[in-house]
Amino acid sequence: MFKWFSRNEVERDIYSPNKNIRCHFTLKSGQVTYSVFRNEKLIIRNSRLGFLICGEQPLVNNLKLIREQRKHHEEFFEMPWGEDRYINNTYNEFAFYLSEAKEQKRIFTLRFRVFDNSVAFRYEIPPQPKFSQITIKDELTEFNVDLNSIAWKIPAYQPDRYEYNYEKTMVHQLQNSVHTPLTLKTPTGYYLAIHEAALYNYGSATIKLNQNNSLKIDITPLSDGTKAHVVLPFQTPWRLIMIADSATELTTNRTMYALNEPPVGDFSWVHTLKFIGIWWAMYVGEWTWAPGDRHGATTTHAKEYIDAAVRLGVSGLLIEGWNDGWEGDWLENGINNKFTIATPDFNLEEVASYARNHKIEIVGHHETVGFIDNYEKQLEEAYNYYAANGIRYIKTGYAGSKMSINGRREYHHSQLGVNHYQKTVELAAKKHICLDIHEPIKGTGIERTWPNLLSREGARGQEYEGGALSPSHACYLPYTRLLSGGMDYTPGILDLTNSVKRMATTLARQLAYFVTIYSGMQMAADRPFIYEQRFPEEFDFIRSVPTNFSKTIPLAGEIGEYYVVARKDRNSEDWYIGGVTDENGRRIHISLEFLERGAVYKASIYADADHAHYREEPFAIIKQEKRVGCNDVFDLYMAPGGGFAIRLTRL
Repeated sequence: MFKWFSRNEVERDIYSPNKNIRCHFTLKSGQVTYSVFRNEKLIIRNSRLGFLICGEQPLVNNLKLIREQRKHHEEFFEMPWGEDRYINNTYNEFAFYLSEAKEQKRIFTLRFRVFDNSVAFRYEIPPQPKFSQITIKDELTEFNVDLNSIAWKIPAYQPDRYEYNYEKTMVHQLQNSVHTPLTLKTPTGYYLAIHEAALYNYGSATIKLNQNNSLKIDITPLSDGTKAHVVLPFQTPWRLIMIADSATELTTNRTMYALNEPPVGDFSWVHTLKFIGIWWAMYVGEWTWAPGDRHGATTTHAKEYIDAAVRLGVSGLLIEGWNDGWEGDWLENGINNKFTIATPDFNLEEVASYARNHKIEIVGHHETVGFIDNYEKQLEEAYNYYAANGIRYIKTGYAGSKMSINGRREYHHSQLGVNHYQKTVELAAKKHICLDIHEPIKGTGIERTWPNLLSREGARGQEYEGGALSPSHACYLPYTRLLSGGMDYTPGILDLTNSVKRMATTLARQLAYFVTIYSGMQMAADRPFIYEQRFPEEFDFIRSVPTNFSKTIPLAGEIGEYYVVARKDRNSEDWYIGGVTDENGRRIHISLEFLERGAVYKASIYADADHAHYREEPFAIIKQEKRVGCNDVFDLYMAPGGGFAIRLTRL
């Protein structure tokens, strides 16, 4: 429904369908602001909106409302893979069409969508009478939260991108820009996460505390200091505020996907994958990426791992270090990487044929080291090379503090970086290839539109074990990084006391990761002989955990302390429960009331023993089976740095 008029002062309330959230839009004195209420309690105070445009007056003053449009939308849509099969896309929408009252009379639209658990808005800028492209100098979007709110954050603009430990602080103590999702707890007890959705052709949003003591979007800049160069018409990513009454409720917010468009074309060829890899043996020093006497990616080793994948009952094998370019200082020499030329001791065609004959998917590997100019010159040929050999999965990597694009050094998360990642996703889709991107751009829900993007890294994973990860890290992730989608955490390292990479986890906790940290491409990361010779029973659980779920139910948790979640297999009636805790041991009581009434399940339980400890007794585990139903309660102990994993098989 359209309403046409010209007004200089306007107030509108946009309610969520269940009336629990209210977004208040105001146009006063020529400026637009918004505020947000939950159960009529103010959670975001009056916050400014607008742009600074290079060579132009700020697009923020002397505004008037020309027309408005209201809409109610209601649907559930199906995700082809993920943590939940069906996602609720029900919202009330207001679109405010604005114009400057004088001078250039530039026009733009502010579109708000209010869900039962979120508020989202974006800017839409059509072609203007006097110009058809603009350069964004700054985006003025604010989130004026209570300064006494708690924030869980990682820093932005740092050499290791997103790969830092989460820290708990107060909003008023934020000194520099931080990445989104930025998770907050207000003094009134509400949980918020500020993020974005549908990020295309624009710099990634970070958040900083501005001079007005308000949180403000800080778009990742280009090397020329500007934020983005855009051709009109243009729409920004959605600015997303997730809202919950508890930390665990926040973890099931899927609005990010609802704000993305459905896929165009046939993606029925996309399938999730569990795989092992020629990877961890190099991290613990048995093999090397570079050619030599201990080279890992040889034809012989690859065939041995394919045989192991068959015996273990997993479907894929990742091969790193197979291509020309790993010699010497590979971080410095990445400009010389060749993505269609193998090392002398590796025959890609022979290995790919051997894998096909054994029904094992090869996960190819492209480490670009951030030399985008070099990678894009070879991109189509490299993808064609894999496709011609039946390789349908690729893990890409972008190690290095910045990217080399068009001869300039750019942030991974700048507009140029965002556009490069998108180019790889779209080209991969054309070749029917699925991607697992390391050192990625953060997730903004584009997996709905491009389902072949099965996983990303984008946080510290288990390669940081050996001293740089504390047990609390995996207890932060569900409430922070994982709000932006699945993560390739490389779980399943069961050789816990290796002198090179000693793990800060218990054995049961490593199994729990397959449930608590979702990934559409899930790696069982340890070496095959560890699974076969030392922990065959534990690997039974790793083998059984699906990579595609129909429903996710968080059961308990607090940010940075612990997390317990149940997930239902999409292809059976089985459920899986995983729990992890920080450095503190704790006892958990888990109700099984989510199970179907009257149904009986066999519970296969892998839990920390009473004397387990991630340092002193990491292998102390209790394995047991029992019959349970919806009226039962699990009483489980999680040791310091520990956890538990349970499979519930419908009988």
